[in-house]
Amino acid sequence: MTLANNDLPMITLERRFRAELAELWALWTTPEGVESWWGPPGFTVTVQEMDLRPGGALRYCMTAVEPEMVAFLQKSGMSVATPCRATYDVVEPLSRLAYRHLVDFVPGRAPYETRMVVEFLAQGDQVTMRLTFDRMHDAEWSERQRMGWELELGKLARLLADRGLGEAL
Repeated sequence: MTLANNDLPMITLERRFRAELAELWALWTTPEGVESWWGPPGFTVTVQEMDLRPGGALRYCMTAVEPEMVAFLQKSGMSVATPCRATYDVVEPLSRLAYRHLVDFVPGRAPYETRMVVEFLAQGDQVTMRLTFDRMHDAEWSERQRMGWELELGKLARLLADRGLGEAL
């Protein structure tokens, strides 16, 4: 399995929250947490397996539920429900996650892997969360990926606020 184009710089997104570190960690490391905010708007995520250890698997299905998303995927020749697989490389509780995500859903493109690193930096009552990830095979798909994570991080901020667990700064 090949990795994405590593000749280009990785993408980094950073968010700061006034929240408990343990709450943010749980939203990344439990099936319930992942299901509560992963996936861009118009999609749901269902976790089938989460083996949170180096070499362990994360398997989930991302399903389009809003008519606009369903239509977009169908027009693009993509499935409405996409099974997704990742393999954890690093699990440092309350500090760092790293995994490789299999990209096998792009029409006409051979499967490849992208890397994601999520770092949690606690400072007083604030937590900085930094996501660093590979670009995908071309500029269009890399931008889709970046925009998707921006939207997902927005969902995470709303979830924290709605549950009274913290606020985005």
